[in-house]
Amino acid sequence: MGQGRRGEMRGQTHCSTLSREPQPQRSRRAAGNGAQTPAPRQPPPCRACGGREGEPRPPRPAPPRPGSIARLGRPKMAAAAALTREGGEDAFRRLFRFYRQRDVSDLRGVVDFSAPGGQVFRSQLSISSVSDQDAYRAGLQPVSQWKAYGLNGYPGFIFIPNPFLPGCQRHWVKQCLKLYPQKPNVCNLDLHMAPEKTIDLWGQSKEQLRRKGSSKREPRSLLEKLRWVTLGYHYNWDTKKYSANHHTPFPSDLAFLSEQVAAACGFRGFQAQAGILNYYHFDSSLGIHVDESELDHSRPLLSFSFGQSSIFLLGGRKREEAPTAMFMHSGDIMVMSGLSRLLYHAVPRVLPNPEGTAVPSCLDQALPSDLPVGSVIEHSSDEDWQVKMIRKQLEERRIPDEQA
Repeated sequence: MGQGRRGEMRGQTHCSTLSREPQPQRSRRAAGNGAQTPAPRQPPPCRACGGREGEPRPPRPAPPRPGSIARLGRPKMAAAAALTREGGEDAFRRLFRFYRQRDVSDLRGVVDFSAPGGQVFRSQLSISSVSDQDAYRAGLQPVSQWKAYGLNGYPGFIFIPNPFLPGCQRHWVKQCLKLYPQKPNVCNLDLHMAPEKTIDLWGQSKEQLRRKGSSKREPRSLLEKLRWVTLGYHYNWDTKKYSANHHTPFPSDLAFLSEQVAAACGFRGFQAQAGILNYYHFDSSLGIHVDESELDHSRPLLSFSFGQSSIFLLGGRKREEAPTAMFMHSGDIMVMSGLSRLLYHAVPRVLPNPEGTAVPSCLDQALPSDLPVGSVIEHSSDEDWQVKMIRKQLEERRIPDEQA
């Protein structure tokens, strides 16, 4: 989950499987290609524009033309040549920086799966792999009612626009804010706070959030300082590895949800073993990276998004390949498998709710009263949801700090 100026929630949950216990891995080191003749010394490039002293300042990157990103499939690299390097930046970084700008309003080059076209095509799902009853138990519509899409040039990538039943996203919002940050799970606050101080972030924060005013100078609650939570096999942000010695039980409800989504996409028997929850502010971003720490890359990576919309960039195996930009909205699910499992990706920008309200309307819907027997979905109390709404209103009035 995340937070921001116009609304509070924006978050991703990444679920993956390690398939076998992590083992010690050798660290990777960069190796050179031998001695080279040194180039003539030049003044360092400007950090702001990439130009050098005495050279004209390069123009601001032009917005991508409608449909231009859709033509950047591999192996068609000619169209990407103009984006490959400018001011010493690779193609991915250049487009990331372009969408990171606050004043960029031309988003016509961003793929919108609510109005598919161009390189977007319908993807087939395995309807018989998930019973309607199991879908209901996970808070999902029957798989026969889902829509799934793929992208030309990205084999193994599946995009499923919000398949959740009305009101059921509230459960996952509550879990991400109230339950999953609890011990024995690990969060960013554990890095600089005593263990007893982070036992119950929700309980410590809710009263403070009720009393809190709109002044930016007031101290933030622990819940507002939350940035990430790890589940199951815990990811080490320093070593970029998972450890067999650092493992706690994976949440059963999230495991069940992941199992149903994976089965619908053709991966029966999927068992989520590790998860990372990212919590965003409106000025937050997710840097360019590849999820390669898992030992078995034949299993898919699942991504669930709840809250505010964002722009997601999906690139290639090299950062010189220009990525495709796409919208992600609350409830959307992405599956990265096959050749798309190890592609560079990033989130450069979180967007205000296009509906003009603090949060998407799908989060204002209440849970149905007649949940099926064995459902992993639980009702959220009015008190709990009021705390969430108070947090949204506070963040709506706060001017976010700029990131460097």
